[in-house]
Amino acid sequence: MSESATNVLQYRFDGPEDAPVLILGPSLGTTWHMWDRQIPELTQAWRVLRFDLPGHGGAPAEPAPSVGELADRLLATLDELGVQYFGYAGCAIGGAIGADLALRHPQRLASLVLVASSPRFGTADEFRRRGVIVRTNGLDPMARTAPDRWFTHTFAAAQPAIVEWSVQMVRTTDPECYIAACEALAAFDIRAELGRIGVPTLVLAGSEDRDTGPADARTLVAGIPDARLAVVPGASHLAPVEQPAAVTDLLVRHFGSAWQPALDAAGFAPAATPHTLHVPVPPQAPVTAEPGPAPEAAGRPDPYEAGLKIRREVLGDAHVDRALAAADDLTGDFQELLTRYAWGEVWAREGLDRRTRSCVTLTALVAGGHLEELAAHTRAALRNGLTPAEISEVILQTAVYCGMPAADSAFRVVCAVIQEETTPQP
Repeated sequence: MSESATNVLQYRFDGPEDAPVLILGPSLGTTWHMWDRQIPELTQAWRVLRFDLPGHGGAPAEPAPSVGELADRLLATLDELGVQYFGYAGCAIGGAIGADLALRHPQRLASLVLVASSPRFGTADEFRRRGVIVRTNGLDPMARTAPDRWFTHTFAAAQPAIVEWSVQMVRTTDPECYIAACEALAAFDIRAELGRIGVPTLVLAGSEDRDTGPADARTLVAGIPDARLAVVPGASHLAPVEQPAAVTDLLVRHFGSAWQPALDAAGFAPAATPHTLHVPVPPQAPVTAEPGPAPEAAGRPDPYEAGLKIRREVLGDAHVDRALAAADDLTGDFQELLTRYAWGEVWAREGLDRRTRSCVTLTALVAGGHLEELAAHTRAALRNGLTPAEISEVILQTAVYCGMPAADSAFRVVCAVIQEETTPQP
């Protein structure tokens, strides 16, 4: 057994050094200890590496802005350790990391298990609102509701010590790293790419999981060629904790059956048992240059798609969907102009960060008396990282330069939005 102190990701090894490597990825708000009850059996055949997300379990608080960045940090850690070929199982965001690896680095994976996973986790708005709540109230609201999301009521009632452990895991997570992980999940969407996952894949879901349950699992299985589905009865989101024996058995069966065919396909000689399997580095596929996108005929690319992406990230999918759906023959051109010019040209500029642009926008809307837009951009300011106290300071500043009545009206709108957006849901 060994533990890292200064590596890119905090990790832990268990199992014989000459065994093939199996990696276990955690869920948001958990640590590598969520896999503790799988270790005794898995280490009979594999060298198991578990890792913590940034800011989780005492890991360095270096926020990662995307699932791809988390996957890159894991690969950098594995490269330092000399691990080139491995099996991978991950839960929730850990599963997203595994799917990203399968899409971008399939030559590194022997096989894959996606636990409590989805090609798109809920909606971007849901995760960005979760980030707003954490930025405003800290992690206590997430910690208090974690047991309801992670476990069935029967299990939670029977296992108070595990419930308390789960609450403390979330409370001790670095808030900024948690928020960054929420942003990473908000942006994660591989629905159109599932058909490119070519490694042997098992999709595992708890039958009672209300976040990423059997419906999400079936979407993955329908999209990933030859993927298999396993639904674990009596389990919610953290099935490895709630039903450890069933999950362990599924992992052993999948990796035991999928590993050797993967090696055979790569041209490696068969081994007698998984325990004595020595896995060489698989041959690298020749690197070939792929043609890039054709240059724009007019010289500069159309900013519409970039503008639409930024508009959704700042204002939220629901707001943008309503605006676009309401467009008709009279207003459709205006919506296109708004997306292309305001969002694709101005908001996309690098001269100011989004926090600063939100401050400027709030001030301008107060000055113009545009209270309906002020409500939308107050939500946007919270998503862009402004705290309620900072928004209050912005509106207070407008009282001096825009007038007391304008600021008074603005405060009524802003306070209502902040109350709605930062109050944890039961």
